[in-house]
Amino acid sequence: MKQFSTIGIFCKEDDERIEDTLKTLYDFLKAENFSVVAEKNAARYLNIPVMDTKEFCQCIDLAIVVGGDGTLLKAGRLLSDKNIPVIGINLGRLGFLVDISPDEIHQQLGLMLKGEYQLETRSLLSADVYRGNILLGSSIALNDVVVHVRNDIRMIEFTTHIDEHFVNTQRADGIVVATPTGSTAYSLSGGGPILHPGLDAVVLVPICPHTLSNRPIVISNDSRINIKLCDSRNVNARVSFDGQANINLRAGDHVEIRNKSHKLQLMHPKTYDYYHILRNKLGWSISP
Repeated sequence: MKQFSTIGIFCKEDDERIEDTLKTLYDFLKAENFSVVAEKNAARYLNIPVMDTKEFCQCIDLAIVVGGDGTLLKAGRLLSDKNIPVIGINLGRLGFLVDISPDEIHQQLGLMLKGEYQLETRSLLSADVYRGNILLGSSIALNDVVVHVRNDIRMIEFTTHIDEHFVNTQRADGIVVATPTGSTAYSLSGGGPILHPGLDAVVLVPICPHTLSNRPIVISNDSRINIKLCDSRNVNARVSFDGQANINLRAGDHVEIRNKSHKLQLMHPKTYDYYHILRNKLGWSISP
């Protein structure tokens, strides 16, 4: 098991409810003789020096995120290239990614820091957005890359190619391209399947397609996906990455999506059970 020395704390922005949990976490880590640093939001609550983001990522060997799944998504995108494990402390409803409650910090987190943990990897998507041959921007996503209509209540028209093979042209409110992690987010709301996090797969889920026979499709995450807005239908559109970063699109623009080579390392308690999370989060019956 990996030994940790310097722990970095991330937290949800502008939420005063996290202050007590942050202080409890910080005091616990210092009492256990860990070196502790914090990103700017957490540093403000803890009244400790703020570190430059680059320096922060270079000096830590474990990250603890205090907040919800959205906070962990943001931290995960930042840390995926660094091979830094991430632990999530949940302040809201039961999360798919953040699975330690604040009242478990001393007992559960203490065991994990002593080596009693499960480590799993989660795949990410990388995408480039083009207008002709001009690169408009690039980003990564732990949950999903979503091409969708912007501002108006109108459908967009787009073509989808997978590994340069034409799949279809469709009219819809958009399309969700999701990792197994993202299969329980927007993709699930759109009728997509749940993919186990251990699968090397990606799911494409149309959003309110005009053709009722249009269904989600699961493909290998080695595939390269190209989604292009048709010139014939000039509707304002946007591509979103985990719902947290956006690039505006217009007719003729295209998005190239592929698997990201680096994966995020998630740390869970020894007792972590993915199916238990599904049962509780989705309200599945526990008894036969």
